[in-house]
Amino acid sequence: MEENLRYVAGLDVGTENVRAVVATVGRDGSVSVVGYNEGPNAGMRKGVVANLTGPAESIDRMLGEVERMSGFEVNSAYVSINGAHVMSVKAEGMIAVGAEDHEISEDDLARVEGAAVTGRVPANRDILDVLPLSYTLDGQKGIKDPLGMTGARLELVASVISALSPNSLNLRKATEGAKVEAEKLVPSVVAAARAVLSEKQMENGVAVVDLGAATTSVAIFEEGDLQYVGVLPVGSNNITNDLAIVLEIDTEIAEDIKRRFATRSAEEDAEVVVRRGREEMTFSRAEISEIIEARLAEIFDGVRKELKTAKYDRRLPEGVVLVGGGARLKGVADFAKNALEASIKIGAPSGLGGVAEAIAKPEYAAAVGLVLMAARDNNRGTIRTHKEKKKSSSGGMLKKIFKKF
Repeated sequence: MEENLRYVAGLDVGTENVRAVVATVGRDGSVSVVGYNEGPNAGMRKGVVANLTGPAESIDRMLGEVERMSGFEVNSAYVSINGAHVMSVKAEGMIAVGAEDHEISEDDLARVEGAAVTGRVPANRDILDVLPLSYTLDGQKGIKDPLGMTGARLELVASVISALSPNSLNLRKATEGAKVEAEKLVPSVVAAARAVLSEKQMENGVAVVDLGAATTSVAIFEEGDLQYVGVLPVGSNNITNDLAIVLEIDTEIAEDIKRRFATRSAEEDAEVVVRRGREEMTFSRAEISEIIEARLAEIFDGVRKELKTAKYDRRLPEGVVLVGGGARLKGVADFAKNALEASIKIGAPSGLGGVAEAIAKPEYAAAVGLVLMAARDNNRGTIRTHKEKKKSSSGGMLKKIFKKF
């Protein structure tokens, strides 16, 4: 049975934490989680590598448990990338492919994608993905896949996702420092969407909001395609810092208060009592809520501005799906519903086999999504067993453009 399986890994490198998931993929495409772990990260600021040593050591340390649990040595993975430098733009391209009876080939698709990208992405940015939205062949619009069709003129409208070259290069170097090749870099919110959204949601119109520790990412889907990606340089850590400053407490106590008493409720007591050893501290419930809600208002105001920029504010039939560690804050769904004037759901990965139940949590959405994207790819053997020696870190960087979920 072993030869019928292939092994894939997803590595979600966040500012505060690193999470990894290892899974087997059967010939029928079934995905079973065989290993997972999370651990604190260091050396990153707002989703960007600030020094190479911190993330490399964090990844290496965290992967040790994953490898022991799964029985496989992680040599390569699909890796998340984050930060306000990650963005998407709409691009259009057109090429002449030949006579009217010319059959559209893979080379033609690659050429028209190249034509669409040329001049749209600055030289200091790396293209992470080119996602075709629609093709036009000899004036016939709305074509999803023209491969094999005949025509002389091919046009493309695509969503191009890119990141600053120094930031993506440093992220690759950080994973290489842990002896893990980044096969592909994927925006964390895009990966998370792959794990929590249904085809119906993506077809009708939906947004995914990834509430991270230092960033908040937005991805919008409609007609089955990714329409927009944006990242805000603010996250749940800002709430912790606000509490620590205003209440004059250390960040550990502030983090505990944030998780237990995120937003106001009429049933809550007027005072909050926190005990640390023999010390007992009392805080006003109203004051805590005021501090937290002020920062949440800023975050979701930024999210709404992203929706307006993409022209999808109050135009999403399937509403908004929240993922990431911040999605577990008490009362955040109700707050987001009022702030965004949209239906809100908390998203968590589902439908996988193995030990997937243990990671059916919003904060694991990106790591699981990376595994699912790797599973859909054509690569095989992205992970070797402990019995095999690492001969090289070969395997290529970007295997091929991942066009559609």
